Amino acid sequence: MNSSPPIALTIAGSDSSAGAGLQADLKAFAANGVYGVCAVTAVVAEAPGSVMRAQPVDPTLLRTQLESVASTFPVAAYKTGMLANGDLVGEVVSFARTHPELPLVVDPVLVAGAGSVLLDDSGLDRLRSELLPVARLVTPNLLEAEALLGASIRSMADFASAPRQIHERYGCQVLLKAGHFSDNNGSIITDRAWIDGEAYAFSRPRLNVPDVHGTGCMLSAAITARLALGGSMAASIEEASRYLSEALARHHRWTGPRGGIEALNAFPDGLQC
Repeated sequence: MNSSPPIALTIAGSDSSAGAGLQADLKAFAANGVYGVCAVTAVVAEAPGSVMRAQPVDPTLLRTQLESVASTFPVAAYKTGMLANGDLVGEVVSFARTHPELPLVVDPVLVAGAGSVLLDDSGLDRLRSELLPVARLVTPNLLEAEALLGASIRSMADFASAPRQIHERYGCQVLLKAGHFSDNNGSIITDRAWIDGEAYAFSRPRLNVPDVHGTGCMLSAAITARLALGGSMAASIEEASRYLSEALARHHRWTGPRGGIEALNAFPDGLQC
């Protein structure tokens, strides 16, 4: 008899380009060996490099989606992406408090790569005060970490100490992504983490590839998938980082009406489930 994979849930916005958002999450789930289900927080008209429009869903619709999934599927882990506003953050908080046994990975999406705001002030306030304290892991980039700390990160020493500071403020484990850190411009990218009371460094080669959007979504989704499979936090991050490197190294490229388009390869050779 065929064994069925664990189930992971993404709570995120729908990206019409399928390079980020829940579409990227579902692909990363599948590539990492889990079955993905979803709850939509917003519908985003997006192409690489630009967000034309974003429409959040009604909070009651998000609540119904979450209730439908949770009452039907044995979810093993879940993650959040774009949450848009305080009301939607509140629905996720209620869900998290109802299911404290499930590991929650929060990708604190604040702005799109093109600069569009994807979480309003009320959403950021509730994310900091209510959602992060019930999360298992938060995965900020540099700008998001500064927003969580309310302070600038300027030096390598600041960067190395930031994960512990975020943990001390919010209680969750932390993976601070180095991709946006201007001082880290050598041949190696080193993400920093605070996990189970210890500092970790996760290094990977810096690839000479375009700035493809959706890397944060895909990384957090891969971590969630690995947690659903029963991995430890440190091992899940390490395996997800390796997966992201492969997805970047084998990225897709097309020529469209507006020129070249790049996208992550969610199913790089040798990693398909």
